[in-house]
Amino acid sequence: MTDTFDQCTADDRPADGPPPTRVAYLIGRLDRALRRHISEAVQPLGVTMQQYTALSVLARRSPLSNAKLAEKSLVSPQAANEMVKSMESKGLVERRPDPNHGRLIQISMTDKGQRVLGACDSAVIALEECMLEDMSADQRTAFQRQLKASLKALGAGLIEPE
Repeated sequence: MTDTFDQCTADDRPADGPPPTRVAYLIGRLDRALRRHISEAVQPLGVTMQQYTALSVLARRSPLSNAKLAEKSLVSPQAANEMVKSMESKGLVERRPDPNHGRLIQISMTDKGQRVLGACDSAVIALEECMLEDMSADQRTAFQRQLKASLKALGAGLIEPE
């Protein structure tokens, strides 16, 4: 892996000035800001950012085992188990035994979970609109394409098909 990254590095520091702000730093700052703003946007709807992420995952791939939901939601299996218990008590998801594997439990979203996800999506779309308001539609498409390419280059694929 080091050889791959060595091939990708370049010294783009101007000879007569400070180094440019690193893309990794900017993305890290953006990640923190988005986490905070998404949490604030979905909290009035009765869910955490992690629960919103889990509902989004279940909307694309359902039903899922706890382990798969944890993996796709970027949380530990233990954290996913607690999250699912909380979401089940709110009526957002349901757990049922897997018909093919007696020991596995499958998690799926309820109708209420779908309604809450829709409201959360609307709040997050408004946040994205604010964040991207200075970009044209073509710039937004190119930005999304570049983000996906960056994720792919680092081996961090997406749930949704291209």
